[in-house]
Amino acid sequence: QVQLVESGGGLVQAGGSLRLSCTASGSILSIGAMGWWRQAPGKQRELVARVTSGGSINYTGSVKGRFTISRDNAKNTVYLQMNNLRPEDTAVYYCYLWTMVTGNLWGQGTQVTVSS
Repeated sequence: QVQLVESGGGLVQAGGSLRLSCTASGSILSIGAMGWWRQAPGKQRELVARVTSGGSINYTGSVKGRFTISRDNAKNTVYLQMNNLRPEDTAVYYCYLWTMVTGNLWGQGTQVTVSS
């Protein structure tokens, strides 16, 4: 069984930085995309950033230039470096990965709170 374990969330002042990490463990054959979604209170979950197995990267518009996603395939780990954080970035951040066998798998979520 595959598990995703996230770390790195917390409370930070506006303009600060956080780095999220997510490591997949268990029986994993071939991971396609990995990435991060987030859900703020009262809002729908939105894709923040994702990186494919081939290295293609997508960001949602509001984080471009501030967030950087990367992955370490040898460690089955994806990272999200978040700089110049804003109060509107406050949300629960969920790691995910996709494989042809499992489809989307999700982490438990980590809270990011940005104070003004």
